[in-house]
Amino acid sequence: MFKLAFFVPASHVEVVKAAVFAAGGGRIGDYDHCAWQTLGQGQFRPLDGSQPFIGRAGQVEAVEEWKVELVVADEHVAQVVAALKHSHPYQTPAYEVWPLADY
Repeated sequence: MFKLAFFVPASHVEVVKAAVFAAGGGRIGDYDHCAWQTLGQGQFRPLDGSQPFIGRAGQVEAVEEWKVELVVADEHVAQVVAALKHSHPYQTPAYEVWPLADY
């Protein structure tokens, strides 16, 4: 089992969650669409040659983003991450994947 966390603007949070759920993320026992999310502020500066969804090259941008966390079974990690990248509006989405211990 793995834990996936990603950061997404409010305009796309439901679209990205739907994509990762459809790919097999967020399943715990007899439940699906399981996730935790919290609103925060992200910061980045697009570099020359980038194509930012928000902001302009060379300028630091601060934006409200949702952090969404969910579990993913081993056999679904690759397709869940692919669904995240495909559905996310950012050129390079920020995400993390951690293995979980099973006690």
